[in-house]
Amino acid sequence: MKKIATVIVTVGSLAAAASANAAAAVDTTAITGAFTAADIVTGVMAIAGTLAVVYVSIKAARTVLGMLRGR
Repeated sequence: MKKIATVIVTVGSLAAAASANAAAAVDTTAITGAFTAADIVTGVMAIAGTLAVVYVSIKAARTVLGMLRGR
């Protein structure tokens, strides 16, 4: 039982050391530094505005056609 516990502790410590080295080696600043939160918000708001215009246009067309048909 003591031997199994020793193996588990050894494997765990090796895995922790490997993950610490891997985390330190990955540098994502080139990817994440290319854009800001303001860019994302602007894009989302532009898409939302475009969809709003489309839905309002569809509703207006239906209303006008309904008035022309007499409904």
